[in-house]
Amino acid sequence: MWMQCFIVCFAISVRNLSTDQFALVQFKDRVSDPQNVLTNNWKASTSVCNWVGVSCGVIHERVVALNLTNMSLTGTIPPHLGNLSFLLSLDLSSNHLVKFHLPSSIFPL
Repeated sequence: MWMQCFIVCFAISVRNLSTDQFALVQFKDRVSDPQNVLTNNWKASTSVCNWVGVSCGVIHERVVALNLTNMSLTGTIPPHLGNLSFLLSLDLSSNHLVKFHLPSSIFPL
C-alpha cells in the first residue's frame, strides 16, 4: 500500500513540475533575453528548480518564486504563468518589459 502511494504521489509531483516547466518555457519564448541568461540556463535537461531565478518549495518541489530582476528582459507575460499554482513571489523589476500584462490567473479571487 505504501509503495502504491509513493508511486502515485511521485507521478503527480513530476506531472505538476512539468506544468511549471511548460509555463516557464512559454514565458522564456515570449521575452527577449539580450543577456542570454534564460537562454543559457533554462534547459530542458535540467530541473526547473535549478534554473536561474527559479526557487522551488522543499516539500512539494513546485515553483514558489521567480526572481528575474535586472536582466533587460522585454516582451509580454503569457497567461501560462498563471499555471504556477504554488507561486508566492514574482519579481520582474528593473527590466524593460513592454506590453506588460499579468494574467488574472496569477491573482485568483
